[in-house]
Amino acid sequence: MSWQPCEQPTEHDVPPDPAVETVVVPRTSDLGGFTVRRALPSVRRRTVGGFVFLDQMGPTIFDSGKGIDVRPHPHIGLATFTYLLDGAILHRDSVGSIQPITPGAVNWMTAGRGIVHSERTAPELRTAPQPLYGLQLWVALPAAQEESDPGFAHYAADAIPSVEGDGVTARVVVGDGFGLRSPVATMSDLFFYDLRLAPGATASIPAEHLERALYLIEGRVELDGIEYDPGQLLVLAPGRPVEVRALTPARLAALGGEPLDGPRNIWWNFVSSRKDRIEQAKADWKRDRFGLPVPEETEFIPLPE
Repeated sequence: MSWQPCEQPTEHDVPPDPAVETVVVPRTSDLGGFTVRRALPSVRRRTVGGFVFLDQMGPTIFDSGKGIDVRPHPHIGLATFTYLLDGAILHRDSVGSIQPITPGAVNWMTAGRGIVHSERTAPELRTAPQPLYGLQLWVALPAAQEESDPGFAHYAADAIPSVEGDGVTARVVVGDGFGLRSPVATMSDLFFYDLRLAPGATASIPAEHLERALYLIEGRVELDGIEYDPGQLLVLAPGRPVEVRALTPARLAALGGEPLDGPRNIWWNFVSSRKDRIEQAKADWKRDRFGLPVPEETEFIPLPE
């Protein structure tokens, strides 16, 4: 998606918790009928593994006749996926994909050298109130793959492996974990888990990846005796397993991976290891040189000035 920039996030001081390196508390922005909380990038933490962007959208309910309308816009140098908890979004892109996004499914879009896409509420769903609730994530591609061919892959919700026991339900959406392996193909070493915990249940986040974070979606949790509220991104200290215990019914995303292979420049919807590549993409979109039409779309989002 293409969101307008949120206000600068507010950062807590680093808590007296050896398990947590940084706490990011996103500030909420209203985007015309629904709220967005931006956890990445922040002033204190710009990336976690390959993840360079994390927004929570909603929860909200659109009135009948209304919905989300993100007009066609470009991306380079990244892969995106929207992980819905409720509602549905219709994805269209310039490689010809037309695919609904539904809760628990993964639409993995690789921008590479350039892709254009839109995300809307389907017309047939606007006849009744529609919920929208989920996470939007961007992953920076490895530098050697930044100019790869654009592509799109859809993974149905029932294709994502999960395991349940001792009050914990874990879905391994990307990568490996909990003895499971996700079918989602990526270009770098990543993981993303959707965890649900009953009150008193505990989940272990192993230390095998150097960079890890927990995004607290719902409920209150405890790490090393410190309590945390929903809507926070907890960047975990490297090198040690972490036990997270639910104080209430809780849902959280665990994400991360190996560090990026160098710094990334991020401007609007463009990500690249090279500043000149960002400038080229800006000029190409402004002068209509992307040449990537999206099926059934005639609108577009202009380059921000």
